[in-house]
Amino acid sequence: MKQLRINGESKELAVATIHDIIDHYNLLSKPVVAEVDGSIVSRELWSETEVRSGMTIELVHFVGGG
Repeated sequence: MKQLRINGESKELAVATIHDIIDHYNLLSKPVVAEVDGSIVSRELWSETEVRSGMTIELVHFVGGG
């Protein structure tokens, strides 16, 4: 289990990569931007970007509306 700060909240998750976190929140099929410790991580790198305890992660997903 890793201690993470996700969207401003402390979380403890059993994840290995950014892809795992986004999957945990059921956002894989949505347009999502992932920021890790202040840097944007492109979708192509989600599976390669390892998660370590203490990381700050922001997940921003877009919702259409009118």
